[in-house]
Amino acid sequence: MRRMRVPGYHLPITKVNVVPIIDVSLVLVIILLVTAPLMSVADLPVDLPQARSRDSEDERNISITLSSTGALAVDDEVVTTDGLPAVLQTHLAKAGDKDVLVVVRADSGAPYTEVQKLLEEARDAGATHLAIATRQKTEATR
Repeated sequence: MRRMRVPGYHLPITKVNVVPIIDVSLVLVIILLVTAPLMSVADLPVDLPQARSRDSEDERNISITLSSTGALAVDDEVVTTDGLPAVLQTHLAKAGDKDVLVVVRADSGAPYTEVQKLLEEARDAGATHLAIATRQKTEATR
């Protein structure tokens, strides 16, 4: 006996198509990878001094930013000079790693004595690895 097809009747969908789910999740992962490094740096305008290498900025670190006006920030949190040690200790404890790198991002117009004070306060707060951020010098600007 021959089976007749009834118009408008379709077989039920028994499998889930996961390709669109994978596509959307990969796009979200790419967006996260692109935007995550931008979230850990404060929005203070800083003109960094120039240097030949910048290997230390590619690691996970705690960033202390000093603007030309004297404003301070730890990662993305704006702080006062009095509150800096407590905030640094909190961030160092949160990192959970004693060897986390503390990077001082100071404007090139900021007095060096202020940068030195920041480095001393970071060491007093428990930082063992310190660095000063710079812009990479291109070959054409020699």
